[in-house]
Amino acid sequence: MSSNLNGATRRVPLSLAEIEKAKQAEQAAMQKPRFLSKKERERLAKEKMEQELAATKSKSTSTTTAASTTPSNGHSNSSSALGKRKDTDADAELDPEAKLLRERYMGIQESKVRRPKKRATKSDRRFTFDWNAADDTSAADRDPVFAAAKAVSSAAASDQQKRLTKDEYARREAELRELTRKSKDADYDDLHWSEKPLSKMKERDWRIFKEDFNISTKGGSLPNPMRSWAESGLPTPLLRVVEQVGYDEPSAIQRAAIPIALSCRDLIGVAETGSGKTASFVLPLLAYIIELPTLDEVTKADGPYAIVLAPTRELAQQIERETRKFCEPLGFRCVSIVGGHTHAEQSLNMQEGAEIVIATPGRLVDCLERRVLVLSQCCYVIMDEADRMVDLGFEEQVNKILESLPVTNVKPDSEDAENTQKMSKFLGGKDRYRQTMMYTATMPAAIERIARQYLRRPATVIIGNAGQAVATVEQRVEFVGSEERRRRRMAEIVESGGYAPPIIVFVNLKRDCEAVARQLTGLGWRAVTLHGSKSQEQREAALAALRDGQAEALVATDVAGRGIDVPDVSLVLNYNMAKNIEAYTHRIGRTGRAGKSGVAITFLSNEDQDTFYDLRQMLSKSPLSKVPDELRRHEAAQVKVGTRKNIQ
Repeated sequence: MSSNLNGATRRVPLSLAEIEKAKQAEQAAMQKPRFLSKKERERLAKEKMEQELAATKSKSTSTTTAASTTPSNGHSNSSSALGKRKDTDADAELDPEAKLLRERYMGIQESKVRRPKKRATKSDRRFTFDWNAADDTSAADRDPVFAAAKAVSSAAASDQQKRLTKDEYARREAELRELTRKSKDADYDDLHWSEKPLSKMKERDWRIFKEDFNISTKGGSLPNPMRSWAESGLPTPLLRVVEQVGYDEPSAIQRAAIPIALSCRDLIGVAETGSGKTASFVLPLLAYIIELPTLDEVTKADGPYAIVLAPTRELAQQIERETRKFCEPLGFRCVSIVGGHTHAEQSLNMQEGAEIVIATPGRLVDCLERRVLVLSQCCYVIMDEADRMVDLGFEEQVNKILESLPVTNVKPDSEDAENTQKMSKFLGGKDRYRQTMMYTATMPAAIERIARQYLRRPATVIIGNAGQAVATVEQRVEFVGSEERRRRRMAEIVESGGYAPPIIVFVNLKRDCEAVARQLTGLGWRAVTLHGSKSQEQREAALAALRDGQAEALVATDVAGRGIDVPDVSLVLNYNMAKNIEAYTHRIGRTGRAGKSGVAITFLSNEDQDTFYDLRQMLSKSPLSKVPDELRRHEAAQVKVGTRKNIQ
């Protein structure tokens, strides 16, 4: 486009190149897909429908016009009809002889009148049966029997349609509930097990729970541990007593052992000392006794419902004190039978009857032989510190006691022993299958032998590692050679002011107890002693003084290594190293109880060669302790000269 001198514009024709370029652009635009909006698609569809209606209308109009131009007699006015009419007129003009010749050689041609085709209707497309009106059965609709059958059929079809609708609605409701459940489960997957309800706990959550409390279990068909007392399954009266006693949170052994014991399974519990084992077997025992009839003047002569065996007098009396906390509010009695008391006193206690008897193996066998006690209705047996009973030579007495129990209620050694419903049913009257529980810190061969003989398909619960010390105890080892250096070092420790009373000092010999106690008394500590030469009254008085705060230090032999539960012991001092690592483990377990921290200091000398390697292994596994360099060098030197055999 260009302009002239006057400012007016005039059009200039496009060149061939511009025309070709415009044409190519138009073709490219037509080839590209065009995305239409919803309004445009509706507009195009409407226009297409209007065009189709207009085409149909014009076609019908042309058909009507053609029909109006057709003659009334219905003959066609086509050229073929005119040709045939001309042929007919020509035939009429022929003479008769020519007509006959033509008919002879060409045949007679009949004139056919072609009628116009009639438009096909819906009625023409129907199939018509070739029958008479009399054969019509439509009159049967007026028959009342036929009408009733038809109504029933219609109602059935309607009900089926409704039922299909209800089924479809129920199916959709189920799908909706499943989607809702999955969405809720997805919300719970990110939560810790402590924040989930019990119904939402999965196998992964239970695995994490066991790892948190260092719980491992063995055996088939075991219930999951309990997360709190409310989920324990204990009877309501017993839960109220637990709350009154002040047990806020269960310990690891209680979480794992109580649900298994409530399912009537035999149990082997392996746990570190001071882990709350007593409550783990007393609470299921009381839940078992609650279901039995109350003892009366007749049934109390048949003996207790349960017996608890302990290796030492102190442990038996400690279990008795702990059990009475739960028994007395429920109206049950427990009696201890230990050495140091007269037979007349214990006979008097048994005459009044007791649901639970706690005893040492030797004194219980003595009472059975004197007929002071029978076990005719005993169906529950607990062996606490079973490995210690074997170490003290009580294996024979334990076998005698177990053989004195009724044999009619022994569990079968089959898969039925793992069935809770079968093992919890009454065998007649008040008899039930015998349930046996064994608690130990280590598993020597003798304990395994007893377990195979008297336990049926037992479940095994292990807290931590068998034979391992309490994780809350800090272990320290010092090399002190002479006796004089031991005394000076002990004086430095107790006078440092870093350890509040009470403390416990362990020695190996009885005579050393009195000597060490005199030294502590000279340092201003009120000290008491405990060893095998003490009478039962003196033992009980010494422990009572330590628990009540009248004494600040206890000097004892390995007699106090197990069963001594004195709260808040801040220090355990091994004045002499224990003879074996098991005794050492139980000694230091007197501190660091109930989750509290404690310190264990051990004096070592060159005479303790057999315990160097085991002690080093224990220290290396303790989270609060470290292996001293002196112990490493000394243990390596002992290995080099060959004094230690089978070093791994």
